[in-house]
Amino acid sequence: MSLAQLSTHASAAPYIWSLVLSLGMVILSIPPLYAARFKAQFEMSDMAALRAMFDRYPAWGKRASWAHQNSFESFTLHAPAALLAIVAVLNGHTLPFLAVVAAMAHPILRAIYLVAYLVNVPPLRSVCWALGLLCSGILYGLCLSAMV
Repeated sequence: MSLAQLSTHASAAPYIWSLVLSLGMVILSIPPLYAARFKAQFEMSDMAALRAMFDRYPAWGKRASWAHQNSFESFTLHAPAALLAIVAVLNGHTLPFLAVVAAMAHPILRAIYLVAYLVNVPPLRSVCWALGLLCSGILYGLCLSAMV
């Protein structure tokens, strides 16, 4: 591998980490949901209709369920943006530093969002949601403008 190829792969690292950490946020949203199911006295008969036991969740458990669902939605928006950045960099396109900031800010904001949702701090949750969405949008815009 030449030095130029190694440099290109290294410059893709923040976007790869963004993708991995964003997936990690989806995975980290699972334990609170299962804790809510345990608190709702999950039984094997509930396997037939997991959503029906939602009404038995405590308030924080309902928020955990909503946060988990939103984690998937956020990941499906951010993952293509991160993949686009990886493809752009590996094809020799130069992305501005703002792209790295947006890529790395997304999983951090999602972690804060998850905690804010679970402990019921709606203003912080909303700000983190909006900024996370903005990060994905910025990453799309910067990648597409660099590739065109």
